[in-house]
Amino acid sequence: MSTDQDLLTDGRLTDGLLAHPYAVYDRLRDTAPVHRVTGPDGSPAWLVTRYDDVREALANPLLSLDKRHALPGGYKGFALPPALDANLLNMDPPDHTRIRRLVGRAFTTRRVEQLRAPIRRTADHLLDVLGTSGGPHGSTDLIAAYAAPLPITVICDLLGVPDGQRRDFRAWTDVLVAPDPARPQAAKEAVVAMLGFFTQLLAAKRKEPADDLLSDLIAVRDEGGREGSDRLSEDELMSLAFLILFAGYENTVQLIGTAVLALLQHPDQLAALRADPSRLPAAVEEFVRYDGPALLAIRRFPREDVTISDVTVPAGETVLLSLAAANRDPRRFPDADRFDLGRDATGHLALGHGIHYCLGAPLARLETEIALAALLERLPDLKLDGDPGDLRWRPSLRARGLLALPVTY
Repeated sequence: MSTDQDLLTDGRLTDGLLAHPYAVYDRLRDTAPVHRVTGPDGSPAWLVTRYDDVREALANPLLSLDKRHALPGGYKGFALPPALDANLLNMDPPDHTRIRRLVGRAFTTRRVEQLRAPIRRTADHLLDVLGTSGGPHGSTDLIAAYAAPLPITVICDLLGVPDGQRRDFRAWTDVLVAPDPARPQAAKEAVVAMLGFFTQLLAAKRKEPADDLLSDLIAVRDEGGREGSDRLSEDELMSLAFLILFAGYENTVQLIGTAVLALLQHPDQLAALRADPSRLPAAVEEFVRYDGPALLAIRRFPREDVTISDVTVPAGETVLLSLAAANRDPRRFPDADRFDLGRDATGHLALGHGIHYCLGAPLARLETEIALAALLERLPDLKLDGDPGDLRWRPSLRARGLLALPVTY
């Protein structure tokens, strides 16, 4: 066990972790498998960094996501009102099983594959706009112009969110993922705005149902479910809509951005992918392994004392599982810090493991594949605009992503 007490505070080591997470995690992983640290809000936590330990912990039923198992004063993550907090990220079976079964029907690989053509149309439209504004040559921030609007359009279309309300949701999400210390009230204001947004949206869908996922979930709630046990409370319904929209947008934005950056920084890998685009589905696995959208899994709380790599973690204390450190563990992935599209990256933990494996993983994979395929086809001379050292990353331990990705084309 290590005691890097300042690792996750607002001090010097946090700055290093945010700017150079993999170098910091390499050191921590080599020093010890489990570290006693200070969480993002100043409360104590345990950080797990090695692949085998993280994988086992992700599937350990003794590590609960339910905050009712947390000791007072521990790190619990987002502070949300009950109407947004009753979501899958805070649940264990049987509630987790019940709700995941209801919504999982919309995110099977077969159902998601039916979205391939609409996603490609959205990608082409966004690239058409770039061509219209910049002509045959131009420059842009690829996050703002492409990586962000693509997934927000896809997930909002799936849920049935009207066009005029999408820009506000993006702004609220940005505030929650990376709170500004200079504006401590901004996160609370964003939560209040989101609560109002979903209250109005559910009311509108109840009045005029449509052919979308949110209308289907409302029907499950209001009609009591197709089976006696398939029921949603009103808080669960609203929380589920929040989680699908929030996670369905946020993670894919980060993944598309870091994938494009990895390719631009490794021209040999980019050339190989251009030469054989059929490798894209497998390449997505290396993108998420090499620089995935989350540094940490959702915090967990032991129901009873648990042992992780010979370290006993007391019941109720906070456990943080480093997906980023696990995915760069050379014990599992040889030469793990090397970006290699020829690598067999299956088994990575970027999208979780066990019953809490990312519900939207098939959609995130498909969107990333299509986003990159369209870029490779239509912007053959895409290049990074400026010094890679000048790129700015989100000041967040929750999400690993670029604030902007300036490119020329």
